[in-house]
Amino acid sequence: MVVLGGRVAWACPVLLVVVVLLLQLAGASHVVYETDLLETEAAAATVPPSILDAELSTGYHFRPIKNWINDPNAPMYYKGWYHLFYQYNPKGAVWGNIVWAHSVSRDLINWVALETAIQPSIKSDKYGCWSGSATILRDGTPAIMYTGIDRADINYEVQNIAFPKNKSDPLLREWVKPRGNPIIVPEGGINATQFRDPTTAWYADGHWRLLIGALSGASRGVAYVYRSRDFMRWTRVRKPLHSAPTGMWECPDLYPVTADGRHRHKGLDTSVVSGPRVKHVLKNSLDLRRYDYYTVGTYDRKTERYVPDNPAGDEHHLRYDYGNFYASKTFYDPVKRRRILWGWANESDAAVDDVAKGWAGIQAIPRKVWLDPSGRQLMQWPLEELEALRGKRPVSIKNRVVKRGEHVEVTGLRTSQADVEVSFEVASIDGAEALDPALANDAQKLCSMRGAHVEGGVGPFGLWVLASSKLEEKTAVFFRVFKAARNINSTNNKPVVLMCSDPTMSSLNPNLYKPTFAGFVDTDIAKGKISLRSLIDRSVVESFGAGGRTCILSRVYPTLALGKNARLHVFNNGKVDIKVSELTAWEMKKPALMNGA
Repeated sequence: MVVLGGRVAWACPVLLVVVVLLLQLAGASHVVYETDLLETEAAAATVPPSILDAELSTGYHFRPIKNWINDPNAPMYYKGWYHLFYQYNPKGAVWGNIVWAHSVSRDLINWVALETAIQPSIKSDKYGCWSGSATILRDGTPAIMYTGIDRADINYEVQNIAFPKNKSDPLLREWVKPRGNPIIVPEGGINATQFRDPTTAWYADGHWRLLIGALSGASRGVAYVYRSRDFMRWTRVRKPLHSAPTGMWECPDLYPVTADGRHRHKGLDTSVVSGPRVKHVLKNSLDLRRYDYYTVGTYDRKTERYVPDNPAGDEHHLRYDYGNFYASKTFYDPVKRRRILWGWANESDAAVDDVAKGWAGIQAIPRKVWLDPSGRQLMQWPLEELEALRGKRPVSIKNRVVKRGEHVEVTGLRTSQADVEVSFEVASIDGAEALDPALANDAQKLCSMRGAHVEGGVGPFGLWVLASSKLEEKTAVFFRVFKAARNINSTNNKPVVLMCSDPTMSSLNPNLYKPTFAGFVDTDIAKGKISLRSLIDRSVVESFGAGGRTCILSRVYPTLALGKNARLHVFNNGKVDIKVSELTAWEMKKPALMNGA
């Protein structure tokens, strides 16, 4: 992903002076002048003290010690080590001066920062080293493909390659860029300013293939297929793999999943392209909307085309995460035979806040992904390695009925940094509200209109996390059940379950951006049960509904609910009683090794 002229998520754009010259040369639409920077530095001096509190610095979500990060790049496993590269500004907490930082881990939880892996050094990346992917070649050599900008007059995007200087080094400390770069250029009528983020390649029939995200015309997102026999000389396939009128496709990803129920939790190597029970997932990051969506479908390697199973899939988007989650990347872990998903979460405060606190951006907890038994969507769950950070003495609640308007505090542990798993039982859904057909495909709007404080029939019920002692501050993660509206796309007309993350009361700071996030949950609540897991980490709440069918990550910045002052409650604002069949909460430790660069 390339960011020119602005902050990637919602806050105002603020770049370092050294980046201003690059932006001017690259023809960016927004130029930040030195006076802007001075004003930003002055504004940073007035940032509320709560934003600067060390208790808001994440404990177990990956981030460097300081400075800005964005996209995860080229995750892979090599000679006993997991590798994560990521877009990083070594000079400040706002976007600019981007290089590829590099960290390694034995367990995907404890990380050691290494030297910068890739930075501008050749003509074809002189004006930027942007996102890309890693492929392990057939002889075991890792190769990184990434987007570079090689012209000063426009944002002209080309694709480059880098190899390890010493592939016997398991840490892959040094990377070299061979002669011949760039190896793919935007020819044949491609929009050269919207042509980026090569995927992990897959091998079949004597050829390597990879995808590059692009924009065709004014609004059509495109994934172009390129083929090569030697991984250096690439030819574009005449027709795109797939396209849709969604705006620019950034950070595409194509990978296989198994529909075999006996082995559905197992991942597949990217080069597994066919089989009686093999489906494919095509994911794209939508530049216009700033979220990641995917479809499940069929990839035909002979025609080099992809067809979603659901014809409406490109319109009614499935998302990895319905919150603050973007520019994601998966990789295949050959050790545990699983597919692992990384995603970036930006801040929800302002750029001046980031300058003041000295850091911005985190990576979501790495997730295992697999195909749901229905075949309609993916399931996601935090990697099992995370459980090593749980404290030894969890707190539990069992068979507790939470009545209308009641909330129950979970005591006995520090909940500002916690892992909470809870199972709810709903005795009856007869009192569920009717769903407005106009909102049947707009979970976000439905959540904003029917937030945690609005009484319903069945729900809202769930968790108040990062709550202050008098509940002036609280972030709600909850479910609400609706009777299915007529003529909506609902299997067997079953009740509709909405999952929301509502941070509108998360902080007393009036200057913060506090959006509600929501998604529908493909589960049969009529059976009476639904589960929720929330990873609470000071300024992030990452939640998984119904075993990972719907996921929502929110960034929040409480002023009172910090450290030992944070509380956790189960609440029910519906008219129907809810039973907590079981809740287990663990305090979470910090990893033994520091995360970042």
